[in-house]
Amino acid sequence: MDINKILSADILDIIFEGRNKEYGAYDLRKTYNKRITYALVGMILICLLFLFGSMLANSSSKNKAEVFVEDVNLDNVKQEDKKPEPPPPPPPPKQEPPKVEITKFTPPKIVKDEEVKPEEEIKEVEKLEDTKIGTINQEGAKDEGIVAPPVEAKGTGVVEAPKQEEDYDKVFTVVQIPAEFPGGIPAWSKFLERNLNRDLPVENGAPPGKYTVIVSFIVDKNGGISEVQAENDPGYGTKDEAVRVIKKGPSWKPAVQNGRNVIYRHKQSITFMVSEE
Repeated sequence: MDINKILSADILDIIFEGRNKEYGAYDLRKTYNKRITYALVGMILICLLFLFGSMLANSSSKNKAEVFVEDVNLDNVKQEDKKPEPPPPPPPPKQEPPKVEITKFTPPKIVKDEEVKPEEEIKEVEKLEDTKIGTINQEGAKDEGIVAPPVEAKGTGVVEAPKQEEDYDKVFTVVQIPAEFPGGIPAWSKFLERNLNRDLPVENGAPPGKYTVIVSFIVDKNGGISEVQAENDPGYGTKDEAVRVIKKGPSWKPAVQNGRNVIYRHKQSITFMVSEE
């Protein structure tokens, strides 16, 4: 190669000067940069294709999860209507005791016959056998051993049983004011939206439908939560997720009975809704 062309010549032309350039090595080295460029461009296109396909698959997912909140209180359970008790029978009519014939006792006096009044006349002994002796004369039934019924003494009022004080240290299941999440239902819904993994049933392959978990737990007099347990298990991880959220939450407002804070077993339902878009 001419000395003047060395400075402007390609490094490959200098290396393969005087050699067989048709052998293949020269062509491979000559087209190396072009092949690297094609490879990088192809890899980038393939990665973009996979990324686009993944985004398309996620956007076209058929299942969507939602969460519904509902309180379950024992005092909302429908109870059987009590049949009215029949009125008590009317008291029997008072029966007056039968009148018994009474003959007035007249003390003996010595007077003239014309001065004796008929009602003061002394009766013969035979006529007094079937009558009672008294201070007045009264017509009635013959005295045959009739005994008048005793007079009923009227009471002063109804006797009431002593009232028993309610035990406020027991666990109540029905109260006047149930326990409540601080802030009410709106705050409870917001807490679930932030802490509940509502997509969990979809991730576990749950088909469209409702998956309701009823969680029972104790709310003490200070609002502390304990004994959290699920009373059912719809599956797909919903039971453990509902229990986890209740345990993670803050203290509740305690239940109230007769103006006092009491220990209350509360029931709370959490519904996972998996729907088709």
